[in-house]
Amino acid sequence: MRVLLFVGAVVGAIAFAAPAQTETRVFIVASNADGYGVDRCLTTGATCGSVVATAYCQARDFSTARSFRKVDNEEITGANAKDQACGIGCDELVAIECTR
Repeated sequence: MRVLLFVGAVVGAIAFAAPAQTETRVFIVASNADGYGVDRCLTTGATCGSVVATAYCQARDFSTARSFRKVDNEEITGANAKDQACGIGCDELVAIECTR
């Protein structure tokens, strides 16, 4: 009986000691996204970038922004050749990685 209690205690301790999986998701945002300041903060590297990225994540029920960076159209799966050759006047894109 003591062995079963000991084994149960060990299994329980391991279960609680195991780190929880963090859910992450990457959002691709156009630099002209209304209301977030993406064009002023994220694409320019301004100091407000972390605050803006976190606000974007929190608006989508995530707790914080793990990272953010500019991305090229070529990096996005499914972007067609017309989008990739856009040139002047195209929106800059930002990838924001959010975590729960």
